[in-house]
Amino acid sequence: MQGKIIKGIAGFYYVHVAESGIYECKAKGIFRKENKKPLVGDNVEIDVLDEKDMEGNLVRILPRENELIRPAVANVDQALVVFAAAKPDPHLNLLDRFLVMMERKDIPAVLCFNKKDIADDPRLADLKDIYRNCGCRILFTSAEKKENIRQLREILEGKTTTVAGPSGVGKTSLINLLQSEIKMATGSISEKIERGRHTTRHSELIAIDENSYIMDTPGFSSLYTNDFEKEELKHCFPEFFPYEGQCRYNGCDHVHEPDCAVKAAVESGEIHRARYDSYLDCLLYTSPSPRDCS
Repeated sequence: MQGKIIKGIAGFYYVHVAESGIYECKAKGIFRKENKKPLVGDNVEIDVLDEKDMEGNLVRILPRENELIRPAVANVDQALVVFAAAKPDPHLNLLDRFLVMMERKDIPAVLCFNKKDIADDPRLADLKDIYRNCGCRILFTSAEKKENIRQLREILEGKTTTVAGPSGVGKTSLINLLQSEIKMATGSISEKIERGRHTTRHSELIAIDENSYIMDTPGFSSLYTNDFEKEELKHCFPEFFPYEGQCRYNGCDHVHEPDCAVKAAVESGEIHRARYDSYLDCLLYTSPSPRDCS
């Protein structure tokens, strides 16, 4: 029987099997011998030991599409990056670090600005302009007014989506709205999982229908870009891609070099100044490239 790990805590793994429910499983010793650790999001095979109590053994981890280290999750189809459009005003540099992380991991991102009901039209237009070429789909929502929740649900349909963003932006309200229908259909979350529901350091998949999952990831609260070289960073800003190869110097960092096509695009407004400023800020936290150390 195959399913997906939706939570792991205290040596137990809770596996959601479509049309059957949630099984409480223990991992067999072979995983320890092979130094493999099951992760939330893993697609797995289980042996059912007790159908009535829905207990079993986890016997195989299916191949992973991808894996994040912090938080430790697997098989993420996309990231929903949630920031408030107002109250609090979005911290654009932090937002851009979320996008850099997803671009580097080759995980598509959806940029969601919540609280659109309390942001004025010029502010919404400004945010749309800043991120018009960032490579992400952009959606403005209001959990309070339930605006664009249907569109958000359509974006998440059939995918495993990690939800990232700072506190106070309405992530919990959006998640509650997204899972409200399945709550009404199936009742409260399985009692088996209740033991860990207050343990916020654990990632958890939340089913919003039979084949769609969202994952609230508390481990994304702070991000740093100092674990990769500065030459990699420019490849994480999609706005720069059309200008690749047009600078005077090969390997141009788009900072101090003359005749830089990216800097020219910033001056002409083709690349938004706020995104370029975030790029410069992120550079301060990257590791030097080998050529800088020679």
